[in-house]
Amino acid sequence: SAMPMLLNRLAQLRSPLLSSLPAGRGLASKTKVKQVAMSRFDPEHYVNFDVLEHNLVLVRKRLARPMTLSEKVLYSHLADPSNQDIKRGESYLRLHPDRVAMQDATAQMAMLQFISSGLPRVAVGSEKDLARAKDINKEVYAFLSSSAAKYGVGFWKPGSGIIHQIVLENYAYPGLLIIGTDSHTPNGGGLGGLCIGVGGADAVDVMAGIPWELKCPKVIGVKLTGKMSGWTSAKDVILKVADILTVKGGTGAIVEYFGPGVDSINCTGMATICNMGAEIGATTSVFPFNDRMQDYLSATGRKDIGDLASMYKGVLLTADKDARYDQLIEIDLSKLEPHVNGPFTPDLAHPISKLGQAAKDNSWPMDISVGLIGSCTNSSYEDMSRAASLARQASSRGVKAKSKFVITPGSEQIRATIERDGQAKALADIGGIVLANACGPCIGQWDRQDVPKGSKNTIVNSYNRNFTGRNDANPATHSFVTSPEMVTALSLAGRLDFNPLTDSLTDASGAKFKLEPPQGDALPNKGFDPGQDTYQAPPADGNQLQVDVDPKSDRLQLLEPFNRWDGKDLDDMLVLIKIKGKCTTDHISMAGPWLKYRGHLDNISNNMFIGAINSENGEANKLKNQLTGQYDTVPAVARAYKAKGLAWVAIGDENYGEGSSREHAALEPRHLGARAIIVKSFARIHETNLKKQGLLPLTFESPADYDKIRPDSRVSLKDLGQLAPGKKVRCVVRHADGGTEEIYLKHSLNENQIEWFKAGSALNRMRDLQKSQ
Repeated sequence: SAMPMLLNRLAQLRSPLLSSLPAGRGLASKTKVKQVAMSRFDPEHYVNFDVLEHNLVLVRKRLARPMTLSEKVLYSHLADPSNQDIKRGESYLRLHPDRVAMQDATAQMAMLQFISSGLPRVAVGSEKDLARAKDINKEVYAFLSSSAAKYGVGFWKPGSGIIHQIVLENYAYPGLLIIGTDSHTPNGGGLGGLCIGVGGADAVDVMAGIPWELKCPKVIGVKLTGKMSGWTSAKDVILKVADILTVKGGTGAIVEYFGPGVDSINCTGMATICNMGAEIGATTSVFPFNDRMQDYLSATGRKDIGDLASMYKGVLLTADKDARYDQLIEIDLSKLEPHVNGPFTPDLAHPISKLGQAAKDNSWPMDISVGLIGSCTNSSYEDMSRAASLARQASSRGVKAKSKFVITPGSEQIRATIERDGQAKALADIGGIVLANACGPCIGQWDRQDVPKGSKNTIVNSYNRNFTGRNDANPATHSFVTSPEMVTALSLAGRLDFNPLTDSLTDASGAKFKLEPPQGDALPNKGFDPGQDTYQAPPADGNQLQVDVDPKSDRLQLLEPFNRWDGKDLDDMLVLIKIKGKCTTDHISMAGPWLKYRGHLDNISNNMFIGAINSENGEANKLKNQLTGQYDTVPAVARAYKAKGLAWVAIGDENYGEGSSREHAALEPRHLGARAIIVKSFARIHETNLKKQGLLPLTFESPADYDKIRPDSRVSLKDLGQLAPGKKVRCVVRHADGGTEEIYLKHSLNENQIEWFKAGSALNRMRDLQKSQ
């Protein structure tokens, strides 16, 4: 996939300049501040620090306490800063984001949902590999290009790169609030903005001009001390944090980094840390504005934004002294050892000195079949330069990588610059293969042919996520996440028990040598080479343009509204599947070859739950049809129930829906007849996605009640006419043997979200409100 991007700017931005500022604020002495454009693509829309500061004054008077950086940025974007209830972990905030960003896979469904809303315009504002992607996906790209033009959305064409890198290079800036339809949107936190991953339905709300709703996050503080050096990189910071917090430890919280150690990390390194914060379930992550950010803004042609940010640094873009955190972690960068995390989960951490023994103890495949660097997480100029410095050392001794070695640049700008400056050649000299500027193997877009499916093997990569089968759809692949430089070193050795800090390689003459620690400039001395111009600006008026979707297409399908709730209790629902263990959005809606159906809800629903483990038999995608007694695939059984008009529920375990923001994991169950998902606990984004599609996301009051529901049980949700915030739902479980049990389920629905359920979806509710105006 070549991963173009759609980028929307809010049209209802508050006044970009106030002629006078209330007393008591940081810029009170200034009566006029230079107007600075939000980006070179938006010359008529300005950075609105003055308005944010004005809102912050109102909030600060109400809270009367020191505030964290994330609180300042978030609360200054409140739709009603004077009256909004603000309680961490409790209240729901109504916010006005500055932008919406969508990558091609998620943009298809988001744009289809926006089209179905009936609104006329949004309210916001390797060559062979690439050629193949353009050809295969031309129908989708044509749809995205034409719909972007019609509805006033900027479009980055195929080959532009990965959305998160594009945002960092062109749109992110300190104090920005941006929502993006991908879980790794937090990458932009490396430039001091709050960049939050959401589902496509959230994006539709914002594009429609409706305030975006977010449960007020808690704030986890990570104090960094000391200074990074040698083999330690920014990636090791987040790998260590993942070790401490686990994959769900950041749920419902923003992770905010601070302390003297921050200044030893370059801007793109901060972005890496924020990007992978998604792996601990965090709402987003952020760093305070500093000189490293100013340097990056200058290098990417946005020095004026950095200069303006410097004026607001103390009041808006750093935490107050004595700000309170809900949890505090401290990491000494001087003592931080390089880490390699995995396999099968990004929070299973191993310092490099202990990795070899862990691999031996667990019988993990010691030989590394493939090493992969790049992706949205680690493809910066510094990343590629540090990896290339190791490659040059190896080449000078006649050494090539013993493992296959693959590079995916994060953007066209990075690709062009590392080709000009020689890093690409250095990596190719040790056997590296450069793919298109795309997500590629990181999200399963990997036409892997070196290892048969089911064959046990080890890969190491600099990506962010390593769930079972994610990279190559092979559940036997042991995937490990680490830094690009560590991937390069391990690929040169070809073994998982190689520690470049202590171990030696053998050169072409048979002599032993040790790799020197990696070196690399944070920014190119010659400036960035922008490469090809791949941006398509929307016309001023696209009303006369047409967006055509072929009704015979198997890639695109216009949406039909979901049915509304009939006002009755949901009685005697079948249990489609009771899931055992980890169930990520990859398990619910696989990526890889299924991504081509992202714009066709019915077709992609054929992958629903095919990766989830059925508790009845311990197998994936093998399920008993309770009506016939016959076993079939999960989607086939769901379709059989739907054909007979029978509603069903799915039962899940802890942190259900972790991982990608993939809203298809909510759309597919709704499309095939689900009315509720009942689990021990939810991941944040997925829980919201379920609500948006009119499903009831419910959690067991007692986690042990998970055992009371059997695969052949019938489930009734009672007294739904009295559904209210904070009120438990009574659930009657009727077993096949005639016995019944009554349990209680919790939910986090607020009044507005209950209306989504009643209307059948948030989109239906939006239409109702439009008609009433």
